[in-house]
Amino acid sequence: MDLYERIYDIVRAIPAGKVTTYGHIAEAIGSRGGARLVGWALNAVALSDRVDIPCHRVVNRLGELSGRMHFETPFVMRERLEAENVGFRGEAVDLSRHLWIPPMAG
Repeated sequence: MDLYERIYDIVRAIPAGKVTTYGHIAEAIGSRGGARLVGWALNAVALSDRVDIPCHRVVNRLGELSGRMHFETPFVMRERLEAENVGFRGEAVDLSRHLWIPPMAG
């Protein structure tokens, strides 16, 4: 399976109301230092017409919305998360309440 598709499968598995990080996805696919690769894969979604991948549920390691500039407006990512009842502490997602860690690839 294509590496990007493995990333997309994980992102599709993130439950509503939860988020995960680029680094956690990278670890799950066996690429411990591959957070940038995950970012590139999600950026490719933003440049396509795919709507089946909830990229808004992926944040940086601090819970910040580092991908927000790849949405229609810089506010869409937060609006989608808030619509799923994801809580924030300032500008960052409250990871103590909303972090979902994907299972390791088998």
